[in-house]
Amino acid sequence: MKLDKILKRKGYSIIKLKKINTNHFELKATLNGVNGRFILDTGASNSCIDFSLAEKFNLDVEDSDTKAAGAGAVGMDTKISAENSIWIKDWNYNNFNVVLFDLTHVNTALTEHKAKAVDGIIGADILEKGKAIIDYGTKCLYLKKLIFKF
Repeated sequence: MKLDKILKRKGYSIIKLKKINTNHFELKATLNGVNGRFILDTGASNSCIDFSLAEKFNLDVEDSDTKAAGAGAVGMDTKISAENSIWIKDWNYNNFNVVLFDLTHVNTALTEHKAKAVDGIIGADILEKGKAIIDYGTKCLYLKKLIFKF
């Protein structure tokens, strides 16, 4: 039996990934009801959005003392937004935090490799919550649907 059929029976959503020129995987997601383009980054501890997109994604932003680092940039100021909702295909996660910081260095690297700029990064917080499985061969992300108990 194929992996996708097994995981689908176990309650996983199947999300097709697009490999871009930088060898990152790109995916579409809906954050707070607004569609966006994101790269998948297993090394990012948190999912992130660029500062400039807070209004676009209806984020209620607060200051943060945490500094961000990654992709050659360190000590970057961050902000945080709580109680957000994200849909990735038919998988959703409510009441999660999004980190905001300047993603200029990320988008510059993407556009220098003739890839389109992204709105943000899907990080380990979402991957862990969804018990993610990444199948590099078929370019699919599997996220286990969350069951809410009342």
